[in-house]
Amino acid sequence: RKDMRKTNWMNGLLLVFAIGLTSCYAQNKNEMKDVKVKKTEAEWREVLTPNQYYVLRESGTERPHTGEYDLHFEEGVYSCAGCGSELFKSDDKFDAHCGWPSFDKAIENDAVVEIKDNSHGMVRTEIRCANCGGHLGHVFNDGPTDTGMRYCINSASLGFEGEEEADAKAKE
Repeated sequence: RKDMRKTNWMNGLLLVFAIGLTSCYAQNKNEMKDVKVKKTEAEWREVLTPNQYYVLRESGTERPHTGEYDLHFEEGVYSCAGCGSELFKSDDKFDAHCGWPSFDKAIENDAVVEIKDNSHGMVRTEIRCANCGGHLGHVFNDGPTDTGMRYCINSASLGFEGEEEADAKAKE
């Protein structure tokens, strides 16, 4: 009888957890309806790599210390890999030793959108591209700079244009 109560309690807890994860995932997937860049999932699959699609469109996370821009400190601008919208400046990037590119602020206040994220049994703030709604990562208030913020961003969600490339384009 004791084992039965314990099993029922555990099954109930698992059910509540599963429902919570499902509703949070659905809430986050549908949160942004007023984006400027709208594509079907098939169109996104055509323009993104499988890893970019997983991160940007399915709110995935790349493994730490595997992303192209984790330890990348060239001067320039980081943009959304989905739509090209400028998101972060290299001047605002720092090494947080967490395995993902980290920034202390977005390029403009309206470049990213913050969404409450209750997935995986945590309460966090998800960051999405304001232009296309692509998942970028999360922001935390434990940053070491004056802003106190740490935008922890997946490399797969980013593109980069160095200052030299930008200067060359401007001269054309």
